[in-house]
Amino acid sequence: MDPTIYLLTITILSILLLLVLVMKLKVHAFISLLLASVFVGLAAGMPFMELIGSLQKGMGDILGFITIVVGLGAILGKLLEVSGGAQTMAHFLIRGFGEKRTSWALMLTGFIVSIPVFLDVGFIILIPLVYALAHKAGKSLLHFAVPLLAGMAVTHAFIPPTPGPVAVAEIINAPLGWMILFGVLVGLPCAILAGPVFGTFISKKIFVPVPQHIEFSDEKAKKASRADFFMIAFIIILPLFLILIATTSDMLMDMGYFNPENALIQLAQFVGHPFIALTIATLLASYFLGFRKGFKAKQLLEFSDKALAPAGLIIVITGAGGMFKEILVQSGAGEALAAVFIAYNVAPIIMAYLIAVIIRVIQGSATVAMVTAAGMIAPIIIDMDISDPQKALIGIAIAAGSCILSHVNDSGFWLVRKYLDISEKQTLKTWTVLETIISLTGFVLVLIVSLMVP
Repeated sequence: MDPTIYLLTITILSILLLLVLVMKLKVHAFISLLLASVFVGLAAGMPFMELIGSLQKGMGDILGFITIVVGLGAILGKLLEVSGGAQTMAHFLIRGFGEKRTSWALMLTGFIVSIPVFLDVGFIILIPLVYALAHKAGKSLLHFAVPLLAGMAVTHAFIPPTPGPVAVAEIINAPLGWMILFGVLVGLPCAILAGPVFGTFISKKIFVPVPQHIEFSDEKAKKASRADFFMIAFIIILPLFLILIATTSDMLMDMGYFNPENALIQLAQFVGHPFIALTIATLLASYFLGFRKGFKAKQLLEFSDKALAPAGLIIVITGAGGMFKEILVQSGAGEALAAVFIAYNVAPIIMAYLIAVIIRVIQGSATVAMVTAAGMIAPIIIDMDISDPQKALIGIAIAAGSCILSHVNDSGFWLVRKYLDISEKQTLKTWTVLETIISLTGFVLVLIVSLMVP
């Protein structure tokens, strides 16, 4: 058999093995990715110890970066949660937008809050506010819940420092600054279309009452001051701003406007590195959302411990994605995939989206879909002359693909069903359609932007 066809067959079989392990045998995604990586290495004829070394390198290369970023982001999100910051932001945005545009305020709230806070946590924190608004307005719960979910779903998938896009950026070597910029540029229209626009439409078709057992009380957030709101917004946006400043400095330096030895450029690169930017934001949050809110040092330590527990799970899955990528590179399977792409003239950005779509629909986990798709596409683009902005757009295409058709094999599907107290059929008509709107809109916008970006 031709070596290229053989390696391509191995890669396809490894994906099938991964899906069988995760779906049929219920093996944890981390172990499944590890086994799929070993399968590719052994089938490609890699020496045993070389295979072990590649696994170690793949895991180590990605964990050296993502552990710090995801860990700090998780602690920052936890402080926002326990301090009532998410509710405070929601109340002030709703007050600022006015009652008639509440759905837009909720979309923006979800968009901002889900940057440091995991989607499921943020939704659980803010759902009481949605209940209260629907109760007061006498409207379908979907009128308020759908925009909130849309905003959260977009930033959860598109914008670092949430784990998915951070993992994709690291695996395909795309700068976080470009990922943030394109994540916002592409994500906002997606959130608008899937949120206030779709929410207004579907809430007229399906009336969902507030669950009868719900009690309405959110006095702490209502009493928060305007200064609290601005401080919370500042803490969330600060690390993104610093990272974007560093990316802009690098771009201007490459264009010859600044000398690399310039002290201001070096300072911008330092404070704008994700490690430092998130450390600064976390320290500010510890003081203003922690000590200033009456929490003791011991309590903050406990919050950090609780935040790192779910983050650890995401970190090891992402590390396994790094292993998969490294084995594809070292075994030559990545070159075989690249040869097929070149032979059939398939754009990497399209294939990246399609791979993420297929894996997402079949096995359900957006994170697994993202790291697997990134792991497969990285060896293909590694030797191509692709600019940093184009790499970031490939990353956003993967993120868009990972959103599509959330259904019964996705934990998010059941979370939405439970808290909105709706049937499986209604969840398919709302949450599944919402996610698909985000995916398709995001992919179309990525293609459009990619034609304008060198």
